[in-house]
Amino acid sequence: MIEVSLFAEDFGHEAFLTALIQRLAIELGIELAVHARSVRGGRGKALAELRQYVSDLERGRDLLPDLLVVATDANGQGYTTRRREVEREAVRFEQAQPGRLIVAIPDPHVERWMLVDSRAFKAVLGRGCSAPDFKCERQRYKRALLQAMQAAGIVPPLGGMEYASDIVQHLDLERIGSLDESLGQTVAALRNRLKNL
Repeated sequence: MIEVSLFAEDFGHEAFLTALIQRLAIELGIELAVHARSVRGGRGKALAELRQYVSDLERGRDLLPDLLVVATDANGQGYTTRRREVEREAVRFEQAQPGRLIVAIPDPHVERWMLVDSRAFKAVLGRGCSAPDFKCERQRYKRALLQAMQAAGIVPPLGGMEYASDIVQHLDLERIGSLDESLGQTVAALRNRLKNL
């Protein structure tokens, strides 16, 4: 069994990426377990916890995963900048386990990933949504997700991310890269690494 550690900035990343990893594993016929190590408190806290986790792995205080997935929003800083920040904190893991680190950077926010495939949204909630344009503005995608859910007659108690697993099951993964580049890159990286483990 493949052991995957998922470091996520918040519940939204954890819910979406756990479902995505599990879906890809099923499609590839791979048995795996996802161990979420989500951090509440945002990107800075997540990076600090990641640094500590890598240190614990080096010292044998935790079991070495087959794959380490780290997720944080780009937050208008750009995919490349955020990726470099994560890679800096996980460099020792990557050096010891080449090719076993995947950085998932929703650009600009994970809530946008929930809205990019209107057909998947409709399959789960009964009504499609408009894919939001690409613009980094604090709270923009949280509001858009909430409004799309409300338009479908749903009042989500957790802001909508509680539907992530269901939406992920309906995503058209073959065309997702044309809908959102950062999601397409994440799907491609996960698929490739899982095939090669």
